[in-house]
Amino acid sequence: MAYTTGATLFNMEFTELAEEAWERAGREMRSGYDLRTARRSLNLMTIEWANRGLNMWTIETGTINLTQGLNTYALPTDTIDLLDHVIRTQPNVASTQSDLSITRISVSTYATIPNKLTQGRPIQVWIQRLSGETNPTNATLSTTINSTATSIVLSSVTDLAGSGFIKLDSEIIYYTYIDGTTLGGVFRGQADTTAASHTATAAVYVPQLPAITVWPTPDGSQPYQFVYYRMRRIQDAGSGIQTADMNFRFLPAVAAGLAYYIAMKVPELAGRIDMLKRVYDEQYQLAAAEDHEKATLRLVPRIAFIGGGGV
Repeated sequence: MAYTTGATLFNMEFTELAEEAWERAGREMRSGYDLRTARRSLNLMTIEWANRGLNMWTIETGTINLTQGLNTYALPTDTIDLLDHVIRTQPNVASTQSDLSITRISVSTYATIPNKLTQGRPIQVWIQRLSGETNPTNATLSTTINSTATSIVLSSVTDLAGSGFIKLDSEIIYYTYIDGTTLGGVFRGQADTTAASHTATAAVYVPQLPAITVWPTPDGSQPYQFVYYRMRRIQDAGSGIQTADMNFRFLPAVAAGLAYYIAMKVPELAGRIDMLKRVYDEQYQLAAAEDHEKATLRLVPRIAFIGGGGV
């Protein structure tokens, strides 16, 4: 009688994926550089996958507790985009909690709102898909501040936007306006950081954080929570002993795609590029076709009649 393994645990460390890819490309992996160039190619390929569309295993849920008077909130730095979102009222009271629709708008639509400081229950959201990088500025802190300071005086504001985030030491701060060289309307300890004291001459950085801006600006009539489903970046390839951050169904596409990327960089493998590209596209399409939500779709036709209404 034959027996199966009884296990369904097969996965591949990055080193194994690199070896498989090099062999498919037509050469053995021979050196540490071969491993390093494969890792670089895999990181580029996972960015390509994010541009191709949804990767279901990278969808995560999150919440942001909204604050009266604050309309902009940072998202995790590895956020690619938000897929769905609602405003939850009374989030800590089960009997009265309610999820209400909030409409996504473009930067052009947000720009035309006459009074962006109007307060109420948020009904619209503008999503800022920034890189997450932190950039230095020429500004420094002019005076020492404690953890409760609500205004911040800087040596210069030439590198700053009219409102936005700054970083002092490990704290991220949001300011709503600039008056001279003073940042006003300050909200401390943003993006899961902690408000702290900072000494004069501390360097000022500008973090390019993915963020949401809601309108109207939240009021204080009741607690609001922004509930979202986001698509995050695929995690980096790693040093070689980690497994890839992807669903097992995509392993054939990883191996095929990595072989194609490698062949493009090695002149003696150029003759295999077209074949490897066809295999890669086929394997990716097979995996992507399976990697989707299986939910009921109901279409209702609308039929118009001359001289009559619609059905």
